[in-house]
Amino acid sequence: MLQIETRYEHIVLDDLGVPVIAATQTKVIELVLDKIAYGWSPEEMHVQHPYLSLGEIHSALAYYWDHQEELEREIQRRLELVESMRRHSVEPPLIERLRAEGLIR
Repeated sequence: MLQIETRYEHIVLDDLGVPVIAATQTKVIELVLDKIAYGWSPEEMHVQHPYLSLGEIHSALAYYWDHQEELEREIQRRLELVESMRRHSVEPPLIERLRAEGLIR
């Protein structure tokens, strides 16, 4: 896999141009989503992802703040894709039955 170095010590771009933490398969956007969804601090991210150093996590967050608009567009694209998939999917019979029994909404 081709990797291109960036100005960020631990961040490289994979062959699709996606920023990842070097020598891992962890995408920068995954850590950004952890921060947005759970409000995790870098220290909590380190607890949740012990295979990443605090330096790697801080580099990923620095990359995010310097490329926020681009990464926010990608997050929005993913949300729209999920919503489209949800709209076009058929509800499984189990869900229909649980809903009919009033066990879920």
